[in-house]
Amino acid sequence: MNENIRKRNELLAQKVIKGLQSRNMTGYYAADKEEALKIALSLIPEGSTVTMGGCMSAVEIGLEDFLKEGNYNYIDRNAAEDRRAAMLAAYDADVFLASANAMTEDGIIVNIDGNSNRVSAIAYGPKKVVFIVGMNKILGDLDAALKRARNVAAPINAQRFGLDTPCTKNGACLNCKSMDTICCNFLVTRFSKHVGRMHVILVNESLGF
Repeated sequence: MNENIRKRNELLAQKVIKGLQSRNMTGYYAADKEEALKIALSLIPEGSTVTMGGCMSAVEIGLEDFLKEGNYNYIDRNAAEDRRAAMLAAYDADVFLASANAMTEDGIIVNIDGNSNRVSAIAYGPKKVVFIVGMNKILGDLDAALKRARNVAAPINAQRFGLDTPCTKNGACLNCKSMDTICCNFLVTRFSKHVGRMHVILVNESLGF
C-alpha cells in the first residue's frame, strides 16, 4: 500500500474510533492483518463459544483457522450436519464475528443480509460482537454507505454464491425481488445500548467485499 494512503487511513481510523465511542461501541486500529488477529484474539477468551455469519474478513486475517485449531468452541455452520441449528446457536454464543458491508466516518455500521441470521445476531443475542473491517469500507455518510452495500458488496457476494440476480449480470443493484436476492434485510447499527458488547477492529488493508 502507498505510504500516503496508509497514513490517510490511519488518521481516518482515529475519527471512526471517536465516532464509535460516541455510539457506545469500542474501536481499535490495526496496521495490518497480523495486528488485527492479535486484537481479535485478545477479545475472545479461550474456551469461548464463537461463531460467525460468513465473515470473509475473519478468514482473511487468519482468525477462523486459529479458532478451529485453538482452545475454543467454534461453531462452524458450513461443517455442521444441521446448518439451521448451527446458525440458531449463534444467538447464545459468547462471541459473534462479523464485518460490515460499509461504515460511515462517524461510526455507523451498515449490513445487508439474505437469510438474515447475520444481521439478527448482530442486533441481539450473542454476548459480544467483534467486527473486522477493512478501511476500504469506510464512507463519508450513511447514504454513501448504503450505496456501497447495495452496489459493491451485494453484487460481489451474489456472484460468490452463484446466485441468479440482476446484479450478478450487470454489477449493480436493481432493487430486485428475485428469490435469490441477498438484500432482504438492512441493518443500520447507530448505537449500542449494551456496554462492552460491540467491538470494531479497523484494519489498514483492503478486506472482504
